[in-house]
Amino acid sequence: MAKLQPLETFSLQETEDGYRLLVSAVGGEAIYVSITSEQMDEIIDSLDTALTGEEETSGEEDFDDAD
Repeated sequence: MAKLQPLETFSLQETEDGYRLLVSAVGGEAIYVSITSEQMDEIIDSLDTALTGEEETSGEEDFDDAD
């Protein structure tokens, strides 16, 4: 397993086909990655889950029982 290194650079740019992500670690080489819109949605969902600790269930919506 590769050694984890601290993040140094993070950049996201929208392209015609989705997004271009730039990531580099302190003292490491930069990596450019092409990401589709669907992959970006998955990344956002994963980050949301990691930050809130809550996982949304598809199709579930909040509603008021009084309706």
